[in-house]
Amino acid sequence: MGSEATKYRCVQCGHGIGTLFVQYSPGNIRLMKCERCKSVADEYIECELMILLIDLILHKTKAYRHLLYNVLLQETVDCEDDFGNAEQGLLWKSALGFLALDAYRCLILAEAEGGGLPSFTWICRKIFADVFVGNFILFSVFIVGVRSSLTIQAELSRWKDLMLVILISSYWKIFLFAMMIWEFPSSVVFIVDAFVLSSNAIALKVITDSTTKRCIMGCFAAHAAKFLATQLWKWCCSRVV
Repeated sequence: MGSEATKYRCVQCGHGIGTLFVQYSPGNIRLMKCERCKSVADEYIECELMILLIDLILHKTKAYRHLLYNVLLQETVDCEDDFGNAEQGLLWKSALGFLALDAYRCLILAEAEGGGLPSFTWICRKIFADVFVGNFILFSVFIVGVRSSLTIQAELSRWKDLMLVILISSYWKIFLFAMMIWEFPSSVVFIVDAFVLSSNAIALKVITDSTTKRCIMGCFAAHAAKFLATQLWKWCCSRVV
């Protein structure tokens, strides 16, 4: 997943760097500067987690570089030396959380459409269409489109890495939990979907050399393909019934 000389990434310009800081003693570190842009390579090392979360919500590319390259990628590499398959474990955990949140999204929309929860059979069929069929199309279009038309950084070139980037950058789905506590209209689900799409686009921009416009168009195409696939599945099911 990359050489030692470029183990990390500068969050400002994305240039490879061997180390982010030098530790002289416990609690006494000096942040390294990037050779290209001459800025501090990763100031998030000394920042609180809340600052990182705020910058992620604000869609700052440097926050995504810190998360994807200097935290996520390095943790999977370090743990892989000890446990052998840490990245795959993180991928499965992220996928299960993603699918569970998508299933909850389906329940919210189903309850809003029918004025209450419909039959168990109808719910299972809808969840299968929206969660499994739809997301299979989403990830397929995402991975095939990215690998065929965009330039990917070497560290995140495998399909598992791309899937993990999509899953992690879909963290906006967590905000659906707020609908369990407060009574929001079902239209909030589509607002969350819009933020998920934009977050996917920023993550895609970080791991490629493409423009923001191309990344947004690629993400929109993947999400549109998911929507069309679920609608086609529902139409086929209604014809059978």
